[in-house]
Amino acid sequence: MLKHAFLLLNLACLSASLAWSADDPMLGNWKLNAQKSRLIDEMKITNLGGNKYLFDFGGGPPETIVADGTDQPGNSGTTNSTTIVSPNEWRGVRKKNGKPQITGIWTLSKDGKTLHDDFTYFPDNGKPVKIVYLYERRGTGSGFAGDWVSTTAQVDTVYVVQVKPFDGDGLAIVSSADGSTKNIKFDGKDYTNAGSRGSIVSSAQRQDERTIALTDKIGGKVADTQEISVSADSNTLTMTIHIPDRTDPDVLVFEKQ
Repeated sequence: MLKHAFLLLNLACLSASLAWSADDPMLGNWKLNAQKSRLIDEMKITNLGGNKYLFDFGGGPPETIVADGTDQPGNSGTTNSTTIVSPNEWRGVRKKNGKPQITGIWTLSKDGKTLHDDFTYFPDNGKPVKIVYLYERRGTGSGFAGDWVSTTAQVDTVYVVQVKPFDGDGLAIVSSADGSTKNIKFDGKDYTNAGSRGSIVSSAQRQDERTIALTDKIGGKVADTQEISVSADSNTLTMTIHIPDRTDPDVLVFEKQ
């Protein structure tokens, strides 16, 4: 439910600098193919007793929340609320400046082995982004408490990213999620992701004409490393995202429009 939104930031920004000349194969309009993509997510929930829980969604320090439906301080200036609707349903809302940023509905299976998450991200501008996750329990645990891993996610929102030249050797990225534009210079230096929630910077290196490697940082710490490549026919862009302490990467596949 109150999952970190870093995956959504990857989708909303397509991350750092993909630019060179006007004939760069990475330039164009790219639409996410959710069926060909693989979205990995892991979250850990610890029952601290007294209706209090420790949530570790990755992408930031764990948060301690009392599940009583009230807004409580969260990471990066947000608030969290968690409501126990029933023994098998929890609902949560993360807010920024009083406005919903993320909502989620968790439904636990009768046997306690799987967890269904109806997740919605609300950008500052643009349409909400919906993702449906199905988690499996890893190891032991009871109820909602435990280590949950999802390798199956369905993106229920059409997502298109436009990549354009900027100022000769730079790049402009226009996101359909919130209508924002990010202008980047490709010189290997850290640049702040304009319009992103939180202090996110990105740096990149060009490996060859069709491949770049980049690093994203939050608060000076590495949040992920990525390889972004374009197919030989220039019709497919693939982003492989490695997150620290996670074995399997996210693989996002975009098709040229």
